[in-house]
Amino acid sequence: MLVAGLATVAGLSNAGRCLYCDSVMFATPKPETTRRAAALPWLAFVGCCAIWGSTFLVIRIGNDSLPPLWAASVRLMLAVVLLTALASRTAGGLPRGAALRSAMVFGMLAFGFGFCLLYWGEQGAPSGLSAVMYGLVPVTTALIASALGLERLKLLKLLAALVALAGVATLFSGQLHTTAPPVRLGAVMVAALLGALAGVLLKRGPRQNPLGLNAVAAMTGLVICLTASFVFREPHPLPRTAAQLLPIVYLAVAGSIGAFVLYTWLVSQWKVSRASFIAVVVPVVALILGSLVRHETLGATGALGAGLVLAGLALTIAADRLTR
Repeated sequence: MLVAGLATVAGLSNAGRCLYCDSVMFATPKPETTRRAAALPWLAFVGCCAIWGSTFLVIRIGNDSLPPLWAASVRLMLAVVLLTALASRTAGGLPRGAALRSAMVFGMLAFGFGFCLLYWGEQGAPSGLSAVMYGLVPVTTALIASALGLERLKLLKLLAALVALAGVATLFSGQLHTTAPPVRLGAVMVAALLGALAGVLLKRGPRQNPLGLNAVAAMTGLVICLTASFVFREPHPLPRTAAQLLPIVYLAVAGSIGAFVLYTWLVSQWKVSRASFIAVVVPVVALILGSLVRHETLGATGALGAGLVLAGLALTIAADRLTR
């Protein structure tokens, strides 16, 4: 079902427009087709929220049994094999030319340096708190998109940025006297910023097959993660137990294939700042799962910081609606 769903997403676009080109089809779409096409971005949005809300917890669980950079590398190895196989069965295939360069830049930032920092950071940072750091993505995406001339920045979004940054500062201050080292939290925050930059740069590039795009991105990220794993002299045990295999399989199939393919397709359909609102829901899902499964708690200061971040994100939603 996952393969069929991703193939559907890879082959559909809004209101009779081809996903891989900007030319308008001559056939007039039926009402049912139009409604279905309008609903698909929202389904992709919900899917990304649900999957990414759980991946922070699964990464944390996987780090209990494998070195972090090696775990990221094995995940990407499996993702490369599956994504390349899926991409070869679609019309777009693997990207070339400008699309290839765009996919490699996305992979370098999101899968390469981003995964290295996220996996390493989650060794000491609670999964729910890490997800809250990623809650800054909508704000930073809006700022970067404005700086690059893709979207206009409104005063309300600037206010949202200040509120969210105050939340991050509060989170850091609350973690200075706990077991979560600030350097780990800083790594997660930089990973979130790289994710925002990756999304904006992807939006500037040409439209392309999301399966092929992510196959190339995963290959690029794999080279960076594997190199970092050897540079830092991690051990490289082959995953054998369920505790080692299940997180890798879930993160590769649901995370690297499911969520990232849905997200890259969603970016081609919506404004990048609107698509980044996924990060509004992800921290809530991650905080709930972290509390239920690993009994993670933020404390009063952490809860205040998380609340400020989410308040900043709520302001970004209000700003987006006012500028429609």
